[in-house]
Amino acid sequence: MDFDFSDLNSDDLFLQMQDDLYDGLREEIVAQTNEALSRGFSPQEILDRGLVAGMEIVGVDFRDGILFVPEVLMAANAMKGGMEILRPLLTQTGAEQIGKMVIGTVKGDIHDIGKNLVAMMMEGAGLEVINLGINVDADQFLAAIRQHKPDILGMSALLTTTMPYMKVVIDTLGEEGIRDEIYVMVGGAPVTENFAKDVGADAYGRDAAVSVDIAKKHLLSKRQVKSAV
Repeated sequence: MDFDFSDLNSDDLFLQMQDDLYDGLREEIVAQTNEALSRGFSPQEILDRGLVAGMEIVGVDFRDGILFVPEVLMAANAMKGGMEILRPLLTQTGAEQIGKMVIGTVKGDIHDIGKNLVAMMMEGAGLEVINLGINVDADQFLAAIRQHKPDILGMSALLTTTMPYMKVVIDTLGEEGIRDEIYVMVGGAPVTENFAKDVGADAYGRDAAVSVDIAKKHLLSKRQVKSAV
């Protein structure tokens, strides 16, 4: 199906993009992304005014219980359609990303819906996300951290039996002398604030929207510390 958005002015085009992202309309988002590019908007501008702005609304409504996981996954999938067009262009233009995150579901656990949701919403907030998938052991986390030098490590678990492995990873970071170099966030249905503290994590992300807020606050404070030095 061909979509024609040429009759919308640019402000309305971005508002339509936010609405269609909210409704999880991937094909429309792809068409709008191409339309905005044809009008000479930079990839960064389209990302900020269309995709990120739309995902912020989705994140707020998810946090407030207006939207639920299936709707958010549809929105994230629609955003992915736009990102597939923009990502190579953003790389070419050297667009600034607010930070970098390595994320994965810990060893023994193969659940990834929540983790993928966090990854997509982090990407929507302007982070580069390296998603290691499921059943990730300490060595894989370590190798990814060494290769990508992320600001944040995110670990997810949905089983109470796999939760303790988060501590194994954090302890391994300590043994390798790089624990202080990375901000560790943990999450997943059975994970709690107290558990996060007990295993030595820096933060607990109750859900995807909260996780994005925590990550953005951390990266902002990190940036302020750097500029003050």
